[in-house]
This record gives sequence, C-alpha cells and structure tokens, in this order.
Amino acid sequence: MTSLDKPTEDTEQHDARAVTEAALFEAFGGLRGMVETVLPGLLFVTIYTINKDLHMSAIAALAVSLILVVVRLVTKDTVKHAFSGVFGVAFGVVFAMMTGNAKDFYLPGMLYTLGLGLAYIITTLCGVPLIGLILGPVFKENLSWRTRNPGRKKAYAKASYAWGAILLAKCAILFPLYWWADTAQLGWVLVALKIPPFLLAVWLTWVFLAKAPAPIDVFAEMEAAEKAEEERKAALAEERGETTGAARHRREA
Repeated sequence: MTSLDKPTEDTEQHDARAVTEAALFEAFGGLRGMVETVLPGLLFVTIYTINKDLHMSAIAALAVSLILVVVRLVTKDTVKHAFSGVFGVAFGVVFAMMTGNAKDFYLPGMLYTLGLGLAYIITTLCGVPLIGLILGPVFKENLSWRTRNPGRKKAYAKASYAWGAILLAKCAILFPLYWWADTAQLGWVLVALKIPPFLLAVWLTWVFLAKAPAPIDVFAEMEAAEKAEEERKAALAEERGETTGAARHRREA
C-alpha cells in the first residue's frame, strides 16, 4: 500500500459510516422522534403522580400526541413516528378507560415491545433479520443483502439479535413491575427505559453495519440497466436505419 492509498481508503470508510449514520437517523426518527416517543408517557405519569386522575392524565397524553402530529403536518415533515405515537397512546387510553386501571395505559406498549423483541429474534432465526427489512429500503438495497451480500446479512443478523435481546431485557424489568409496583412507579421506570436501551440498540446497529460490506444500490442498478437497454435499442434502430439506407442506395445504383 502506498502513502496515497490509505487516505483514499480512510475517506471511503468515513463516507460509508456517514451514510450508515444518516440512514439510522432517518429510519428511527432522530432526536425529534425520541421526543415524540417519550413526551406523551412522561406527561401521563407526571399528571397522574400529582393528582391520581386517570382521565386527565390520559386526555393530556392523547392531546399532546395529536399536537405533535399537527406540527409535523404543518411543517410538511414525515409523520410516521408521530402517528405511531398517537396510535400507541390511543390504545393505552382505551385500555386504561375500559379497565379503570391506570397501569393499563402502559400495557399495549409493553405488549408491543415484547412482540417486537420476539420478532427480531424469530425473523433472524428464519434467515430474514427484521432490521434488514427495516433498513434495506433506506439504504436502497431492498432485499439484495439476503442473497448477494452475505457479509451485510450477517451484520443485520447481529443487529437484530441485539435489538431482540435489549427489548426482551426491557420487558423482563417492566412486566414484574406491572404486577408489583403502583402506576407512578411503573410509569417513571418506563420513561427512564425509553431512551437508553434504544440508543444502545442503535449504537450497536451502527457498529455492526459500519464494519459490514457496502450496500448494493439496486435502484442504481435498475437505472443503469434501463439506460443500457435504451442505448441498445437506439443502436439497433440506428443500425437498421443504416442497413435500410444502404439497401436503398444499392437499388438506386
């Protein structure tokens, strides 16, 4: 390796890591997505801790979720993270109102976390890591990693196992508290466990993917194939035109 080769390799590696960071940031919502995830639950447990009023706490949490969606719509930003927050809060409100138990506000989210953790593990065992299905379109590789990029598939498998293990560990803490702790205790623990496990999972995903082979841009491949086909047709048409012209010239001669 010459002295000129290493900077080029370092630059390419830095670019790959930057692309990975940007893709993870887009896929998981970034800082704004985290705020939208935490704020409704934080507002619910704060109000409930102060006055023990289930209806006021639930309405406030649902209201702030709707406000976050409206802000997204007004700013013409992507609404998928805000909408997912609204649905999660709405299910929690329905559960809590139906049972009259304030702790049931958290139950749908806990069940979702449990199901998602199992999904990460099961899909990886089946050879289709869930994190690859989530990030494939973001990296413009779709499912090419399954058969054409084994190193990247291995990285997705490691990341999916990490997500599954972290989410299931979170459930191992929360479900006992659902039965033994009161609503305020459960709520504050749940709020405390919103961001750190998520950041750990995202960081591990970044570590695995930063060391993996670069994604195969299937969209660029399709565009290149279409362009090549258009050029082939144009060349064929030109050849036919020249052949026709030559035949006409011979007849005239």
